[in-house]
Amino acid sequence: MAPSTAVTSAAGGGTAAFPPLSSQGHGHGGGGGVTVNGVSKLYASADGEPSWALLNVSLDVRPGEFLCAIGPSGCGKTTLLNMMAGFIQPTRGALLFNGAPIAGPGPGQGVVFQDYALFPWLTAQRNVEFGLQMRGVGKAERRDRARKSLDMVGLLAAADRYPFELSGGMRQRVAVARALVNEPRILLMDEPFAAVDALTRVTLQTELLRIWQEIGFTVFFITHNIEESVFLGDRIVVMASRPGRIEAIIDNPLPRPRNRGEAAFGALYARVNDAFHRQGA
Repeated sequence: MAPSTAVTSAAGGGTAAFPPLSSQGHGHGGGGGVTVNGVSKLYASADGEPSWALLNVSLDVRPGEFLCAIGPSGCGKTTLLNMMAGFIQPTRGALLFNGAPIAGPGPGQGVVFQDYALFPWLTAQRNVEFGLQMRGVGKAERRDRARKSLDMVGLLAAADRYPFELSGGMRQRVAVARALVNEPRILLMDEPFAAVDALTRVTLQTELLRIWQEIGFTVFFITHNIEESVFLGDRIVVMASRPGRIEAIIDNPLPRPRNRGEAAFGALYARVNDAFHRQGA
């Protein structure tokens, strides 16, 4: 069996051990890369006419990087994420995860949605345990893993509370914990902070960066917020619509932690903003 990976928990100040769930290298301890080769996706529109959600998109998501994607509604961002997650297959082209074709969802690909997608009748801990239960993990082990994952996002004290008892920010932390408990190599995030207030959003951004830096997985993060992409991303993919395609890929050289008030931050924001609006967003 592969060795355990130790993760420092900011909430509890201790060290949480996450032994791998399988022997296939899905656990923490290194980010997973995704290669997108000439991918296109064709859908039928409301009037029955075919429409390209994505057309001839190629992209390398580097292992361990934090890659942000921005673009207007309908540019295919979510379609691309869903293909990386294995939820849907491309019409043309291929996607590889760590060099292997993506044939479907797997524990190496964690997904966090905008709307939390929590079961209202389950406690925070039981929500985090759910995926492990579906995979046949024993009760004691999944309880231990869920509590360590909740501790990592600062919600161990709320383990027995139901979603209706939690704020929007706390619910999204539960959603992140639920994804992390499966020890993904890549975390796919579809506008995860769009539904929370501005102050909570900044807090969640900082917490996500802390966890990413501690564990070392890859992140593909969709957002409509240019400032958020500049604060979080190692690179920023700017997408265009009709058909969905990549307009630009912008490197972010700003050192971490980043200061939104610095001139360099504003200059990069302006560059991304220019690319965003150049394609008619």
